[in-house]
Amino acid sequence: MIKINKKLSFSEDGPPLLIAEISSNHCGSKSLFFKHILQAAKSGADLVKIQTYEPEDMLVNKEFKIKSGLWKNKKLYNLYKKACTPFSWHHEAFQLAKKNKILLFSAPFSERAFNFLKKFNPPIYKIASFEITDLNLIDMVAKTKKPIILSTGLASNKEILNAVKLIKKYHSKIILLHCVSGYPTPIEEANLQNINELKKTTGIKHIGFSDHTKGIYASTIASTYKICAIEKHFIINKKHKSPDSTFSIIPKELSTLKKNIKRNYLMKLKTPKKSENPSKVFRRSIFSIQDIKKNELFTKNNIKCFRPMIGIGSENYFKVIGKKSKKNIKKNMPIRMSNINYSS
Repeated sequence: MIKINKKLSFSEDGPPLLIAEISSNHCGSKSLFFKHILQAAKSGADLVKIQTYEPEDMLVNKEFKIKSGLWKNKKLYNLYKKACTPFSWHHEAFQLAKKNKILLFSAPFSERAFNFLKKFNPPIYKIASFEITDLNLIDMVAKTKKPIILSTGLASNKEILNAVKLIKKYHSKIILLHCVSGYPTPIEEANLQNINELKKTTGIKHIGFSDHTKGIYASTIASTYKICAIEKHFIINKKHKSPDSTFSIIPKELSTLKKNIKRNYLMKLKTPKKSENPSKVFRRSIFSIQDIKKNELFTKNNIKCFRPMIGIGSENYFKVIGKKSKKNIKKNMPIRMSNINYSS
């Protein structure tokens, strides 16, 4: 178990925590950004995640164009400029979260971003998939000895193990997220079996799922695995067009996902099956099929097993055969323990 605060812990034995990723879905509006934080928590998110970077933290070539995928032909610098959460919004965001008892945390994307973010003393940090090879950044974050969520999209086993080894120099509070860095990820490429592979190859117990598929189906299925977290991009309304809106879910979907996670967890629990109690009457017990006199032997000719279960259970049939009746028993009556002379 990795404890975050008095109420929240990452544990493979409990239901996975639900993380709402705001990312670029604020569409450049500070008020919309704050609304996302509040609505995510209201809709069932256990934690709300943002991203800490500004365009200059990401690249130096402002003319670089993306050649394929969801953001084809867009300049990467302009994309980051549109998608980033300005540093100037962070102070109010963390204040808002504290006031409303929302666990807010972030992923820093550079040394500058980390040095800025640590001023807010977040209880947990995330390293994004594309930064898993930035060992300098990981080293700085690990030195805080705060829990680290490490996303693994695109990463080879060697790259994942290098990052894990570096963090373990300082602590072992590591949550690995299985992730496919396709935006959006086709449902047939969700590759959920990799959740189990990550556990085997890394020895890390706390595994989660960062889901970039459309909708909540993949996350719902993932919650049946032994995982500790599910991260999903969240948007208040799909009318707001952002770089991430295509694979983000709305409040109603987030609430449904939360319910699905809880239901799947409850279905896995080994609990007394109280719902079966009324059905016990439909099992078989032993009945007389003819009048039986006192001291007469019980035989296959005078007893058989029928529903309902109101006498001796049918599992005792062979124990009753050959015993004597203590009293007269009429036809079609249940045989009870008090009817049997066990000394015979």
